[in-house]
Amino acid sequence: MTFSLKRLLIASFTLLLIAMSPQLFAETPPSKTPHVLLVVSSYGKDQGKTQPGFEQDELSKAYWMFVDNGVTVDIASPNGGAVEADNFDPEQPYNKRFLNDQVAMKKLSKTLKIENLTSTHYQGVFVLGGKGAMFDLPFHQPLQSLIAKVYQSGGSIGAVCHGPAALVNVKLDNGNYLVANKPVNGFTNQEEQLFGKKWAKEFKFLLEDKLKQRNALFESSPMMLSHVAVADRLITGQNPTSTVDTVQAMLSSLKIQNTVIHQYQDDRTLNWVSQFLNNSEQAMDDYENLKSGFKIPLIAMYGYYFSLATESNEDQHSALKLLLLTQDEMKHPQLDLQIAKSQTKLGFVDQAKATLTKLIEKNPELEEAKTLLQTL
Repeated sequence: MTFSLKRLLIASFTLLLIAMSPQLFAETPPSKTPHVLLVVSSYGKDQGKTQPGFEQDELSKAYWMFVDNGVTVDIASPNGGAVEADNFDPEQPYNKRFLNDQVAMKKLSKTLKIENLTSTHYQGVFVLGGKGAMFDLPFHQPLQSLIAKVYQSGGSIGAVCHGPAALVNVKLDNGNYLVANKPVNGFTNQEEQLFGKKWAKEFKFLLEDKLKQRNALFESSPMMLSHVAVADRLITGQNPTSTVDTVQAMLSSLKIQNTVIHQYQDDRTLNWVSQFLNNSEQAMDDYENLKSGFKIPLIAMYGYYFSLATESNEDQHSALKLLLLTQDEMKHPQLDLQIAKSQTKLGFVDQAKATLTKLIEKNPELEEAKTLLQTL
């Protein structure tokens, strides 16, 4: 065979391959849409009255963050089928959107049963909180197995609030706990003491304690403020306020860039509180311009609980500022009483007397205020 004939045959064969198999020479197609499993507790009954369930606020926020960023989402639970959330506000925009979405509601009304799932279908697992998560998720072996397999296959694992309870018993093939020696957080002991008294006494463990027992590098922020711990493909959020930020970090872990970020009013409000605690002067300068976008009762509530919880004078000063900032708009006797208590703790006796005197004039039935005034 001559050289020219050989070249002709090679060229012809190459053209034939191109004609028959154009995909061999096409650009690499984009990677398929990530598939993430959202996990909720099956424990809830009677909107959390009989048994605590999952947090609808967290589910709604997480669902829309994933879906609006192009992620395919399934919802699963230990028992499968219908699940019950704790009592929630259906008028919150994220919940209202979820409740009015047929696809979302179908997924929630017919949650997948975890033991029937295949780990290779998912690039990520995200566990939602609610106190029900403390009762069933840590002890559900199929969930532990699924989380370990997804993680060890290069997938991302996320959890928020009480959701990290699902991680405390997860072991990897090397025998180590998933959370060991990794930055992790979840609902703190302080938050449990302030907001979880009804059910905490029935928990098998406190989440913060158990994570530390597993040698997790537990980290946190002040109560109910957003905090996300990132350990490569393990992402955990401290509380409900952390939900959007935790999902955003998980989207980054899934290599999803330029994400759509939802900024809800409650999150914006507590983000301002966080800024206030870090730099009160700057935050106060911004307050008048921003307060129309805030939930003022949420700021008042934060000041109230922060005043109850703090042991330092510096933080007590901050709590008092928040209470005074919202006092005129709230006009609530319990807030006024807490203002007087805070003033008393800080040694502002004359101010406390004035606060109590005015409070008793408007609320003569408030015996606690009278008793406190008599001690000053």
